[in-house]
Amino acid sequence: MTRLSSIDALRGITVAAMLLVNNAGNWNHVYRWLEHAEWNGCNPPDFIFPFFLLIVGVSISLAYSTEITAGNDLNPVRMAVIKRGLRIIFLGLLLHLMACGAIEGRAFRLMGVLQRIGLCFTLAGLIHLTWRSARVQWTLIAAILLGYWLLLVKTAGTAPNLNLADRIDTLLLGKLAYEYDPLTYLAHDPEGVLTTLPSLATVLLGIRAGEWLRNEQSASLEIGGFGCIFLGGILAHYLPLNKQLWTSSFVLWTTGVGFLSISVMHYFIDQRGWPAFGRSLGINAITAYAGSWAGVCLLHATHTFQPVYHYLFELPFAATISPEFASFLFSATFTAAVVTAIKIMTVRGYRIVI
Repeated sequence: MTRLSSIDALRGITVAAMLLVNNAGNWNHVYRWLEHAEWNGCNPPDFIFPFFLLIVGVSISLAYSTEITAGNDLNPVRMAVIKRGLRIIFLGLLLHLMACGAIEGRAFRLMGVLQRIGLCFTLAGLIHLTWRSARVQWTLIAAILLGYWLLLVKTAGTAPNLNLADRIDTLLLGKLAYEYDPLTYLAHDPEGVLTTLPSLATVLLGIRAGEWLRNEQSASLEIGGFGCIFLGGILAHYLPLNKQLWTSSFVLWTTGVGFLSISVMHYFIDQRGWPAFGRSLGINAITAYAGSWAGVCLLHATHTFQPVYHYLFELPFAATISPEFASFLFSATFTAAVVTAIKIMTVRGYRIVI
């Protein structure tokens, strides 16, 4: 498997940003720049998950392209992809079960971040192992984005609850969705069933970026980055940027910024030899995510979350600076604790492979 320090570093930075956004001390007091767009739009946190999925695609290319070019039997590789995808999905379900038991009022959710990663990793990995042709993959990406665009605009567009993705989640997920209204029986899930399809396109675009890196075509990353931003901006006039629906315009817009970020990281870290800050977190990304989740569950299960936040963060900082600062400081401290723990684990040679 080929590893690039720049990709590990970018993955680590992305995970750190994810932890920072996901672990506010008080959700009623969050800085606007740390909040996802309420519906249409694209705030800084909305780039985090697309970046991670893009890097999943890059990693698929770096991990399996050598096996493909060597002409080895790919059936064992396909089975390995399926097994790893299932492990990631199972871990996601396990974490949601843990949250149900630890956090009062928390309902079980069938879909989620790790479930989407596992599904997209499996599908994209099998696609890459079966159809490595760039033309085939680009055709598939275009078909997904155009097809999903047509599915939305020919139904109810991006209207909340009325859009096709929400209607499918209401039908298939119901009470197991992220949001469920028992009065109207309407459900919504930002990692729902239909929206997994354009998310797959994001991972496939990451595979193309990985192929450019493998073939030392850095200029293609830059051209592709600006091209995707341009196309995403044009398409946004007809289909808004929307993370919760993972619209086609959102895929192109975030992928464009992601391509440029990969290009910059590759130049400074892999080519110029700059330090790969975040690399230890990047090579233990899912462990860090799962460990942070377990840590939050532990704080809630032992009823120490509120006392810790109130006495160490809210009382000293909410009145003197702002409630938002207190909430942010908790999140930053929690993230720093996870990063430190992973760094110690890496230095001691421990690595948990999911």
